[in-house]
Amino acid sequence: MRQFLSSAIVLFILTFTLNAQTAPDAAELTTLLNEFLAGASRNDASVHDRFWADDLIYTGSAGKRRSKADIMRDVRSAPAPKPGDPKTTFTGEDIRIQQYGNTAIVAFRLVGTTVHEGKSDVTNFLNSGTFLKRSGKWQVVSWQATKVPDLEPDAKTAAAVPGTTSEEKAVTKQASGEFDVKMNPQVDEKGEPTVGRMSLDKQFRGDLVGVSKGQMLAVMTDVSGSAGYVAMERVNGKLHGRTGTFALQHSGTMTRGTPQLVITVVPDSGTGELAGLTGRMTIDIVDGKHFYKFDYSLPRSN
Repeated sequence: MRQFLSSAIVLFILTFTLNAQTAPDAAELTTLLNEFLAGASRNDASVHDRFWADDLIYTGSAGKRRSKADIMRDVRSAPAPKPGDPKTTFTGEDIRIQQYGNTAIVAFRLVGTTVHEGKSDVTNFLNSGTFLKRSGKWQVVSWQATKVPDLEPDAKTAAAVPGTTSEEKAVTKQASGEFDVKMNPQVDEKGEPTVGRMSLDKQFRGDLVGVSKGQMLAVMTDVSGSAGYVAMERVNGKLHGRTGTFALQHSGTMTRGTPQLVITVVPDSGTGELAGLTGRMTIDIVDGKHFYKFDYSLPRSN
């Protein structure tokens, strides 16, 4: 029973991650998104017309809802740029796609870089769109944009405290790269037989270079596609050149094939140059290789 459960847990984790991150039309949707962002950067009306569906519901960061007709009217009425005008370029980062047949959810971080008189100003939005495939063509039917604050909440609070210097404010970054993972069953003859336990042993490469060790508990159910797992791991390494350790907490559930996974930094677990670290990590499996993206904040003074 335990050997079967351990093998099932490994299969569950792989299936969970693949279901959460892989979509058959991911390449097509990513290309479509990037082409749209390039066209939006030059205010190309034809690109907007191709991207948005006629029945679009667009909710902006300010809380105002708009239709495709509203967007197209603004795009077409915008004055031609003049020499010396600010120029904004849009790019997409941390693109995550979940596909359900002819419906797909595309979430990403929109980065708008505005250049004016030799100076650059960068704004970030968390965007999420619902795409429908009709007559072989993907279009957006729903869109939500949320502006990312310049500082994380903890950093804003610190900046408001008398005596707190600007050097102590948080800096927010994204780290990405690959990792290898080994999972080994941990047999406990006296434990609950329906709960499986695994050890985790990872090696990170890229912006985060280091190793981690941890423990995972998982439960399978009698209902196909429903399960859950929790895990804790301690990471030891360098994050964008800053050395220290920190802990990651995993919480994953799958409800009849629909996954939800959250990986967060345990509060106050950072040590060394990573003291004060906060953030969330996402993982992808592509062609059998594991990739991570880590959005994090650190105090500048560390």
